[in-house]
Amino acid sequence: MQIVLLAAGRGTRLPKKYRNRPKCLTKIGSNTVFDFNKKFFKNFDKKIIITGYKRKMLEKNIKENDFKEIENKDFRRTNMVHSLMLSNKYLKKNEDIVVCYGDVIFNKNIFVILKKNKGNIMIGNKNWLKYWKKRMTIKNIKKDAETFSIKKNILKNIGYKITNKFPKYQYMGIFKLSYKSFNLLKSYYMKINNKKIDMTSFLNLCISKNILKMKVKKYSSFWHEIDNLKEIIIAKKELI
Repeated sequence: MQIVLLAAGRGTRLPKKYRNRPKCLTKIGSNTVFDFNKKFFKNFDKKIIITGYKRKMLEKNIKENDFKEIENKDFRRTNMVHSLMLSNKYLKKNEDIVVCYGDVIFNKNIFVILKKNKGNIMIGNKNWLKYWKKRMTIKNIKKDAETFSIKKNILKNIGYKITNKFPKYQYMGIFKLSYKSFNLLKSYYMKINNKKIDMTSFLNLCISKNILKMKVKKYSSFWHEIDNLKEIIIAKKELI
């Protein structure tokens, strides 16, 4: 397997003092988000990182962890889907691709789940609501969380706003694609010509068009998404 780390973002919802560096370099105590995931990254021989905002600050991390850097020069006007597609020329052919958001922290053992299961895999966290209640009110959870509908362990839809009850699982910002599926997604992305489309909307669109079939694997260990000050405080308390 090979990994594409999406790290072009700037963290606009973080407090001002945290916005002077790439989001993946947000400090949690003495370590950064990137630091917490180093053991996970070591599992991959081929590592690609998509940079953008203040990319030069990542040079040391890129060199020390053997990443191939691809710069998204248009990061301010595009989204993570566009960043992912930039990896196309540098991917190993016929090898599975793990896609990982740059602002999440998770148990390194998730690699085992990704490796032992064939096909396209999306990780769904089943303890998500317990964690989110620490981050925000129920009212805000309904605004921020998204649908995650599964039937017989196959993802049926993702990314809609929650209008009724909470889903049993929540998307973690980590998934695996076969090389063939990546190429199908790339072709469809070029067809729709929408550089601003967000990842869940794009994946949901591909599922609805039968371009993508994604199996869901449940996960119950820790998962921190670093998006605001409260999440930094919670991660620091639970990880350090």
